[in-house]
Amino acid sequence: MIRRKKENWFKMLFIWEGSVLPRILPRLVVLFLLSVAVLVLKGTLFSYKISLNPTPFTLFGIALALFLGFRNNASYDRFWEGRKLWGALLNETRSLARQAVTLSGYDPQSAEVAIFINYLIAFTYALNHQLRKTDPSAHFKTLLPPLLAEKLSNARYKPIMLMKEMGLWVQKAKQEGKIDSMVAVAFDSNLNKLSEIVGGCERIVSTPIPYTYGVLLHRTVYLYCFLLPFGFVDSLGLFMPLIVVFIAYTFVALEAIADEIEEPFGTEPNDLALNEMSRMIENTLLEIADQPLKDHAASQQYIID
Repeated sequence: MIRRKKENWFKMLFIWEGSVLPRILPRLVVLFLLSVAVLVLKGTLFSYKISLNPTPFTLFGIALALFLGFRNNASYDRFWEGRKLWGALLNETRSLARQAVTLSGYDPQSAEVAIFINYLIAFTYALNHQLRKTDPSAHFKTLLPPLLAEKLSNARYKPIMLMKEMGLWVQKAKQEGKIDSMVAVAFDSNLNKLSEIVGGCERIVSTPIPYTYGVLLHRTVYLYCFLLPFGFVDSLGLFMPLIVVFIAYTFVALEAIADEIEEPFGTEPNDLALNEMSRMIENTLLEIADQPLKDHAASQQYIID
């Protein structure tokens, strides 16, 4: 995810890194060249004058802008839901860590509490890797016992299996008399909330915006943009290529942004910063357990994480 300090209004006009412009620039160049060709030929194609009135483009542009607005709202809803789920993950892991430290009968510095904290941290990274379809083995090797790390390497739903291990930890603590039934219920309630968070994230990943909807919008935007030069060549004259590219920039950029945030757990510049959030959760859990924090310093200028 892009994270950079807020610039003043003038510098914002020239920001390159972090904008969607590098991605769509080749398309705008093609449209500019087409517009120049239409201007040189004065809207004539194979000796046939293509006469398009600017008025329909104005009316259709308003409808297309509304269509793009609905698409962006749908994509942003998915992005914001993902962010809320990871915010809930932060809260629930903190609650479980606090319960392990203050409500269990184990000493806060004991190996049992440290194991549970590591389970929570490993769970966070496991969910991160599952959503991004990457390998969590490196994190498991540093956080989990070797046998459990090897066992999880073959598991399909690794976060769920770690929840099972946390449930077994609670069961063992209850059998040893370290927690009573009420505390066990409190643990179980928070573990259930973790399960809901995993399910919510999986729902976003497994249920994309209908493909045909995106195809329709994509075709409409580009057909509209490539017809613009023919509609404005007579009325705008030499300024037509610049005006057409500016209009196209707005529509094409909105579509590109909607495509990026539609899948909020990816690794594109405008997706959620799952790595940074995972590291933050790790450090807050370590601090609750009075363990040394990990050094995860990062640049504040421009981050894609």
